[in-house]
Amino acid sequence: MSKSINILDKDYVQWIKELSSRYRRSQIKAAVKVNQEMLQFYWELGRDIVERDADNRYGSKFYASLSHDLKALLPDASGLSERNLYYTKKFYCLYIQVVENLQQVAANSKEQILQHVAAKLFILPWGHHMLLIDKFPNQPEKAWFYICEAANNGWSRNVLLNFLDTGLYERQGKALTNFKQTLPDETSDLAQELTKDPYDFAFTGIRERYNERLLKDKLLGNITQFLVELGTGFAYVGKEYRLQVGEREQFIDLLFYNLNLSCYVVVEVKIGKFEFADVGQLGGYVVSCNHILRKEGRDNPTIGLLICKEKDRIQAQYALESSSQPLGISEYELEKFYPEKVEGTIPTIEEIEKKLKDIEHR
Repeated sequence: MSKSINILDKDYVQWIKELSSRYRRSQIKAAVKVNQEMLQFYWELGRDIVERDADNRYGSKFYASLSHDLKALLPDASGLSERNLYYTKKFYCLYIQVVENLQQVAANSKEQILQHVAAKLFILPWGHHMLLIDKFPNQPEKAWFYICEAANNGWSRNVLLNFLDTGLYERQGKALTNFKQTLPDETSDLAQELTKDPYDFAFTGIRERYNERLLKDKLLGNITQFLVELGTGFAYVGKEYRLQVGEREQFIDLLFYNLNLSCYVVVEVKIGKFEFADVGQLGGYVVSCNHILRKEGRDNPTIGLLICKEKDRIQAQYALESSSQPLGISEYELEKFYPEKVEGTIPTIEEIEKKLKDIEHR
């Protein structure tokens, strides 16, 4: 009888954990590889269908016949349903437009553009693609935007659905900023793309009256969702972050560090309307961070972001022009609350007229 290993041996326990982790990584890599190969097959099948004009050539039963015949030849294969095969043509037609559009603005060859597009397309699960094909059948630029965001951030299907519902495409990079005038060319575009307008704070669950402290507490109480809404690469540093500036203490609402930009990001949240004075205060915090926190050679210049409930765009633009610090101004939105039962709660024309007559006769 063989001698059993002492399971309390620390080296053995650690080795078992490493083997388990290694095996899981192998499984993930294998699954990703299978997914990539399947999407490559779908892409090429979609291309063949287009080039052969197969669905028109072989009639209305083409996809059903194709599914049946492939399954007969490949009985152990998955992903060959009539529905999946029907989507392959849409898949190819949608994203070949992205390839053609990118080729118009880049000096790269079509093969290089195809490789670039495939590197993003073939990472995501097929369910993501079917969702985007249904949502944007004739809008390749929008579909490609969400493909890139999902691939870069590792979004699940539910996270993707959430951002589709919040209109991320329309909000991304839309903050009013002076980044072009205050940041180097190589970082100004990236900084702009990391902004949104408006920011979606529906996850806070706030529907009634609130003050700034409650809003900030709710944001930090849902820090994971807050960071996702802020965008790629944001790391939370602190709330009401204390800085000793001269003889006085200053407290920054929310302080973050963005790993992609390698800089601190000062975020001020205001529940009211934007005022000129807000930019002066935010600019002062940005300069203070540069002097006190920023490390020369490691950190890029600090950026300031004011997120307010309402802004006058002209006033905000003038205020930004007055500042030499890189600042952005955006609005935020909370979830609008609608009663579950709407019917009967909105008065009809007849009800309004009756009410007016009752008032007149009093």
